[in-house]
Amino acid sequence: MQLRFLIALLLSVGLLTLQACAQTAIRDPTSSQGNAPNAIRALGPDQRFSTLPSQSVARRIRAQRAGQPVNILALSGGGADGAFGAGALVGLTRSASRPQFSVVTGVSAGALIAPYAFLGPDWDDQLAEVYTSGRAEHLLQSRGLGVLFGSSVYSGTPLRQLVDRYATDTLIQAVAREASTGRLLLVATTDVSTGEPVIWDLGSIAMNGGVGARALFRDVLVASASVPGLFPPVVIRVQEQQALYEEVHVDGAISAPFFVPLAFVEPTRDASTPSPGAAVYVIVDGRLSEQPASIRLRARSILSRSVSAGLNHMLRTTLELTATDAELEGAQFQFAAIPVAYPHLNAFDFRTPTMRSLFQYGYKCAQAGRLWTSSRDVGREDANRDDIGTGQSSQCPADVEFIGRLAVR
Repeated sequence: MQLRFLIALLLSVGLLTLQACAQTAIRDPTSSQGNAPNAIRALGPDQRFSTLPSQSVARRIRAQRAGQPVNILALSGGGADGAFGAGALVGLTRSASRPQFSVVTGVSAGALIAPYAFLGPDWDDQLAEVYTSGRAEHLLQSRGLGVLFGSSVYSGTPLRQLVDRYATDTLIQAVAREASTGRLLLVATTDVSTGEPVIWDLGSIAMNGGVGARALFRDVLVASASVPGLFPPVVIRVQEQQALYEEVHVDGAISAPFFVPLAFVEPTRDASTPSPGAAVYVIVDGRLSEQPASIRLRARSILSRSVSAGLNHMLRTTLELTATDAELEGAQFQFAAIPVAYPHLNAFDFRTPTMRSLFQYGYKCAQAGRLWTSSRDVGREDANRDDIGTGQSSQCPADVEFIGRLAVR
């Protein structure tokens, strides 16, 4: 309970004071204002960044992948609950129902999963190892008295080492090859100086980053997963045109629980080159609501519950708006989230047995074809609710009435 309160307190303070931290950034905050929503930061062959409207990037993808379906996967944050999304992807592979995603986006824990979702089934073993090997068990390494003078409660070294272990040169080269075909791997961070999300095209970094590609790729992933106050922010050097900046970045989930740029959903307006309709998939690495509980009338209990409720409402609102936008554009929309009934859920419980159990839960639900919910599923009477054999909740995401109701607009 003390850890939960500390997390809630730090997160709420981070949300309220993000703008107040602007003086820590070396880059002038006003120099990055005015970018269009969902603009994408891409690295060019000259190793300089440019900020591109998502509409122009979407047109390029359609031209480069003409006639191919546009399958978009968005992965949310969730800390240790990322084990659910990782297991779900491997389960989709085993059931032969995993699409090839032309666009993969990730924030926070979802950012760490995103490269493997992008690269496909050949990388399932490495994805499973990240969440079941026990190497994540020591992420919460206290800084001791250093917390009084530093920027975080926990050291950032274990997270950086974990990402560095798996973001190998081989992985970077594989991402570059896939990106060269027109596919997109996008990860969001939050710029501390502006309080706004920054969407990074990791495929362009892999292709054009040269000898520094791996370090930059790693830094963006670490920044996206660095919960402010818990882990230190990450300083990223950005070369734009003739200027070199240093920016300070933290958890992408602070500014967006997940993201699907609408431009990728919109069908082509050129009748001479019709394209298949888009399909949008969202994996929420967490719950959409809290279990009812008796709360003691104490400051930390009320604060913890209030912050949790606020984040859940923001997540549900983003989910419903994304679904509405997708379906208005004629795209298929499906999502999955961990049911409220799944027991012992703590986003910062990195113990190996807990993560393995959640990985297996996501795996078995996906393998059984009971992962996704969409508006077409609401009101169905034939859901198979037999125990999936995890020793945990017998309900999969597709079986849960509350989750199903969210698909109705």
